[in-house]
Amino acid sequence: MAVARWAVLYGTIWLITLEIWLAFTPVAPPVPYYVHIALGFALIAIAATNYVGLRSTTVPARIKRVARATAYLTVLMAALGAVLAFGWGGSGPTILGIAPAGVVRFLHLLNALAILGQACAVAMAYDMWEEREFERPTVPGEVPPNSEALGGRGRASPS
Repeated sequence: MAVARWAVLYGTIWLITLEIWLAFTPVAPPVPYYVHIALGFALIAIAATNYVGLRSTTVPARIKRVARATAYLTVLMAALGAVLAFGWGGSGPTILGIAPAGVVRFLHLLNALAILGQACAVAMAYDMWEEREFERPTVPGEVPPNSEALGGRGRASPS
């Protein structure tokens, strides 16, 4: 059974949200670390799959570019995670009271938030493109109900 592309794109948002939550969960190591690492590798695979899948459609170029950048950021995330996991630079000198590992942790979190933002943008943009929502202007001041409630096309892919 194939999963709809829009569902995988929205699922990516929940996966990165789970990753961020897991990183800040006060559970004794090492179990959360192993789960975090496993989900991180799953995120890389899903982000790459999202990009390849979107590349094969007629979705606007910006959505493809953001999906590609998101996939690249997941690889950067893994590299930063490896630095943290193996303790590289952990005992280095502090600059203004900040240890190198602290900088890497901050960049790891910042990268996770960037992935979250970009995954949200890709999912919503793809969903709007798939539903052809930009072809139906709305009346200023009005917030219409969901297109499916109005007898819209539903989730059929235009590609």
